[in-house]
Amino acid sequence: MRLLIKWLLSALALLLVAYIYNGVEVDSFTNALIAAAVIGLLNMIVRPVLVVLTLPVTIVTLGLFLFVINALMFWSASGLLPGFHVTGFWAALIGSLLYSLIGVVIESALGALRRS
Repeated sequence: MRLLIKWLLSALALLLVAYIYNGVEVDSFTNALIAAAVIGLLNMIVRPVLVVLTLPVTIVTLGLFLFVINALMFWSASGLLPGFHVTGFWAALIGSLLYSLIGVVIESALGALRRS
């Protein structure tokens, strides 16, 4: 049940990012659900491989290269899905930052609900 709620809230977060920032476009809530699932899968499968492969660059940049990896995952999802568009790398970087910040708020809200 918690996974389903998190998935729905992540789709809403993606719609909020598209509303706040015009470099990210989501055509419908259904496309937001699919995009949230694809972003989650990419972050679960591809991101760890990229983190390990780029570890020297990440160390040299004091971890800032992880923002680039997050942007690439966000941009890759938009390339895979027809109803989710990101206009370029910088839009993906800003969109992924916003999406991550909203995700942190969602996680803290779910944690607070779970504790009470």
